[in-house]
Amino acid sequence: MRIFVLEDDEAIGIGLSYTLDSEKYEVTLVKTVAEAKKTVENEEFDLYILDLTLPDGNGYEVCSLIKSKGDLPVIFLTAYDDEINVVTGFELGADDYISKPFRVRELLARVKSVLRRYSKDNADGIIKIGELSVNTAEARVLLRGEEVILTAMEYRLLLSFVNNRGTVLTRRKLLEEIWDVDGDFVNDNTLTVYIKRLRDKIENDPNDPQYIKTVRGMGYLMK
Repeated sequence: MRIFVLEDDEAIGIGLSYTLDSEKYEVTLVKTVAEAKKTVENEEFDLYILDLTLPDGNGYEVCSLIKSKGDLPVIFLTAYDDEINVVTGFELGADDYISKPFRVRELLARVKSVLRRYSKDNADGIIKIGELSVNTAEARVLLRGEEVILTAMEYRLLLSFVNNRGTVLTRRKLLEEIWDVDGDFVNDNTLTVYIKRLRDKIENDPNDPQYIKTVRGMGYLMK
């Protein structure tokens, strides 16, 4: 797997390269938007990790160039953690957004999650987790072969978990991912209600969930 990293902080760049290399990824590291554009135009990678603020521009420019070539996975890496930057990144097609400082294990989990999402194993659009089957091409969910009827918000919430399997999702992260469905505003209390409704529909025992587990003090996890 080839991973492209755009990061101007030398210490972070070296650390990222070492971490990814230790996981057997082939890493290409550049430090400027100009270098990034030249490399992206001439080569293709399995995943792109882009810093937001660079000395000669920003990661959004590079993301736009990447997405113009096709549906390629992008993770933004930035010191900024406000709603405007998060929304802008997702509107450009970013698949995830990690704020500095970050834990190495969290970064690797997110990298693996995004790569799994684009894996050829899921080329038919069907993702199977235990007795649960999610057909992303048709927006259908089956449990033991029987269709589960979800609202748009419940389906988007389920996709957030499916696309981030193995990664603990904080309530804030979940709110960022589903806040704009149907133009509805989703607050923390509403999120609790949607998680309960989703569990009621997909869990054998909602009081002892096997798909969407609560990680006390942190958020939720789908393994």
